[in-house]
Amino acid sequence: MDISKFKEDLKYLSKRVSTLKDNIGTEEATKTSLIMPFFQLLGYDVFNPVEFVPEFTADVGIKKGEKVDYAIVLEGSPVMLVEAKSINEQLTKHDSQLFRYFGTTTSKFGILTNGEEYKFFTDLDEPNKMDATPFLTINLSKIKDNQIPEIAKFHKDNFDISKITSSASELKYLNSLKTFLNEQLENPTEEFVKYFVGEIFEGLKTKTTLDKFTPIIKKGFNQFITEKVNDKLSAALNTSVSVKTDPEEEIPAVKEDEIVTTQEELEAFTTVKLILKDTVPLDRVFYRDNKSYFNILLDDNIRKWIVRIFASDNRTKIVLNDESKTTYELDSSIDIYEYAEELIKIVENFINK
Repeated sequence: MDISKFKEDLKYLSKRVSTLKDNIGTEEATKTSLIMPFFQLLGYDVFNPVEFVPEFTADVGIKKGEKVDYAIVLEGSPVMLVEAKSINEQLTKHDSQLFRYFGTTTSKFGILTNGEEYKFFTDLDEPNKMDATPFLTINLSKIKDNQIPEIAKFHKDNFDISKITSSASELKYLNSLKTFLNEQLENPTEEFVKYFVGEIFEGLKTKTTLDKFTPIIKKGFNQFITEKVNDKLSAALNTSVSVKTDPEEEIPAVKEDEIVTTQEELEAFTTVKLILKDTVPLDRVFYRDNKSYFNILLDDNIRKWIVRIFASDNRTKIVLNDESKTTYELDSSIDIYEYAEELIKIVENFINK
């Protein structure tokens, strides 16, 4: 298996999901346009009903003829059960037939998907009983580089039950920890705040004290993470930041002191420079800030803008200067790294003109 090509194909499928999802209205359309291409990318012959079995029968107790949407069968035995939902549906375990079917077959993995989100389950907690929480969850529209090797383990050329299950436990609890920390950084619970207040404050931990420290704990964690990321990126780049305010953008005039360059925008700029470090000399990459958005340019030339960042309290959005002016929503400015290939192509197009 060529991992580079697999990564390229997965990124292409990611774009396909983003492009098509608003135009898909049924479960069948989701299956044929999104789900089947995903398993085809994983090396399975989706048109071979012996290997990729639609409407697989999984009898449950006294109920006979119960079916799951797909089963992947290798060497005569089902190894993965797949339950498909419409892309318009949310994935919840209460709707999942996988929990009933899992123990009735030899399959070691259950996959619940709506064509955009994929939840991978196994039986870590109790043999032959599917866990309540997945050990791996991916969103194809927001695929992360560190998830690609985990997805590649399910490729037909790589598929090894023992290797996947050996890493599943760590993945499950690592993902649970990240989810917990993300929730706490957004809305810290009283127990979370109380623990850290106990480490830094010697007085009584009354409710008033905890309320006072809650925004401090939240701000402190976010600043700590930002500083650690910036330290690593700055060390990798070993370069200074070039700052300009963009006077040429077609936006209402604002006073210079009304334009505030945020830490998140600087993170985005540093990340883009890191992406481009092997493509152009970094002293050719600039940014200009204005009140509407943050612009990253080549050669400090407004006609050579590479990417624009729109950051608000609720979301971060980027627009790439490609033919389609492709737009992505990000969880964090650091996630720009997921679109490294697109950014490099934009700059190469400027260089080759």
